Amino acid sequence: MSISSQSWSATATVVARPSSSAGKAGLPATAQRPLRLGALTALVVGSMVGSGIFSLPQNMASAAGAGAIVLGWLVTGAGMLALALVYQSLALRQPGLNNGVYAYARASGGDLVGFGSAWGYWMSAWIGNASYLVIFFAALATFFPQFGEGNNAAAIAGASVLLWALHGLTLAGVRSATFANTLTTLAKLVPLLLFVGFVAAAFHVDTFTSGFWGSAKSGSVFEQVKGTMLITVWVFIGIEGASVYSGRAARRSDVGRATLLGFVAVLALLMAVSLLSLGVMAQDELAGLKNPSMAGVLEKAVGPWGARLISVGLLVSVGGALLAWILLAAETLFTPAQDGLMPQALSRENAKGSPTAALWVTNGLTQLLLLVTLWSNATYLALILLATSMILVPYLFTGLHALRSAWTGTGYDGEVQGRSRDLAIAGVASVYCVWLLYAAGPAYLLLSALLYAPGLAVFAWARRDRGLKLFSATEGIAAAVLLAAAAVAAYMLVTGTLSL
Repeated sequence: MSISSQSWSATATVVARPSSSAGKAGLPATAQRPLRLGALTALVVGSMVGSGIFSLPQNMASAAGAGAIVLGWLVTGAGMLALALVYQSLALRQPGLNNGVYAYARASGGDLVGFGSAWGYWMSAWIGNASYLVIFFAALATFFPQFGEGNNAAAIAGASVLLWALHGLTLAGVRSATFANTLTTLAKLVPLLLFVGFVAAAFHVDTFTSGFWGSAKSGSVFEQVKGTMLITVWVFIGIEGASVYSGRAARRSDVGRATLLGFVAVLALLMAVSLLSLGVMAQDELAGLKNPSMAGVLEKAVGPWGARLISVGLLVSVGGALLAWILLAAETLFTPAQDGLMPQALSRENAKGSPTAALWVTNGLTQLLLLVTLWSNATYLALILLATSMILVPYLFTGLHALRSAWTGTGYDGEVQGRSRDLAIAGVASVYCVWLLYAAGPAYLLLSALLYAPGLAVFAWARRDRGLKLFSATEGIAAAVLLAAAAVAAYMLVTGTLSL
């Protein structure tokens, strides 16, 4: 989950103002230049490679052995590729819908569904920001051990200071930083490529094949594969952002090529990091590492300097990505507010063009979650699983919208072959999203319901602002089911049978 600051600036401009697709004069000068295949591919890669990969060895080993991890990547690769192609197809065939997961859900399911997708995506973004802050201070503990695993009192205090410093920057209108973008891109790729090279040199086949299908406590291969699903989705969050650059491509056909090239490159990198690590340390050893676990693996391969290299790379990468994702989270509130699905108060901007109300709400809740993390001692892994579970419903609605569009021929102008192909791809993406909901399990789905439920009050506020009826009959039933699930989750949290 990552997006560079420069990339966000273009993304926000395109996504936030769908009615101004012809108004490219409003874009920065650099953003008006047509993007060719190389630049588009770099944007795709940059939008996906973030903090998740730095903790991948431990995250994956905690759920599965090498064989199940390979199967997990194959399932995720097929599913996420289908989802990426769905976003690309919709961007080309339905150019009037420029708001990604929010617009597609609303087009198919109505206002409440569209609101729910925007709410879920926003929740995923700021929960993800909290996980970024935790992993940032966990990495800093390499140099200052008092920060522990990023979730103790010292780390939360430091994370709070950093959060509000970035908040101040966003209020000042800092939306694009070419130097920071270049620096964070190097920080992402250079340590990762060095890691792959050094760990490949230290790879032992016997270590890799020992316990290939998991340790005694790993469970069945099916359970292991299922256990990797939310982790693999987390590292691909941002793949949906690739389609927003189609309006600035030198050739529209390059966007599809860039999506495919970027996806394959990132998938190969992710698989290399997770699988090569299992040739350096056994599964149980990897599962016991503290995050960022790449640091522990490289330290085992080359010595203490390896841990420092990975920690520095992560610090710069996450520091740059945090600013972008704070802005992205706020924009996910701001855009629906402009369309009337969020309260009008959230559409306020300051003189610098920053969405002030949305920023205060977003960062205030991130701060609250940091305090909850301290109280519950929640780990980075727990936070990313929760963040990922929140985005599953928006992804599902996107797949279903694509399925419906291909079935009805919306945007195809009588084209038969393209419809058949897209129908198959949308079917794979939708089935994959349903599988993800199953793989998430009841615990994270209940926690998700608890986080979705307060959105009903915000939806009601927005409807009152517009003088509209609260719910249709179908929406009323959906709201009642959501509230019932949230009540169950709240009861289980209070009784201790459910926890973060």
